[in-house]
Amino acid sequence: MKRVKRENQLDSMKGTQQVKIAIPIADGRMCQHFGHCQQFAIIEADTEKKEILKTDMVTPPAHEPGVLPAWLHEQGADVIVAGGMGQRAQQLFAQNSITVIVGAPSQTAEEIATAYLNGALQAGENFCDH
Repeated sequence: MKRVKRENQLDSMKGTQQVKIAIPIADGRMCQHFGHCQQFAIIEADTEKKEILKTDMVTPPAHEPGVLPAWLHEQGADVIVAGGMGQRAQQLFAQNSITVIVGAPSQTAEEIATAYLNGALQAGENFCDH
């Protein structure tokens, strides 16, 4: 597994101290495929203090190609963390200025966000095959 370098991902957000992290959730833990989640945890966090400020649980629209990247952009997401995601979806998120992290472990949203903020998020293999 490789450690995700938070500093590199936040380069585009220099001058800010807050980030919104989107994490797909099913049964209280990160859903391995973002398009099959029940909800998204939208976590607002302070990158300087490395603390979670607020967590909103939101129900996404129906999963169709291109819908979730645009919707999460509207929600203000800066980063999406998923277990798996297809290449086309990753491109669409990039077009919406959202950093993509794939291969993350199935943990709670708070555990994932805390690891991300501390530069300790372990990302591995993309669990998506399309």
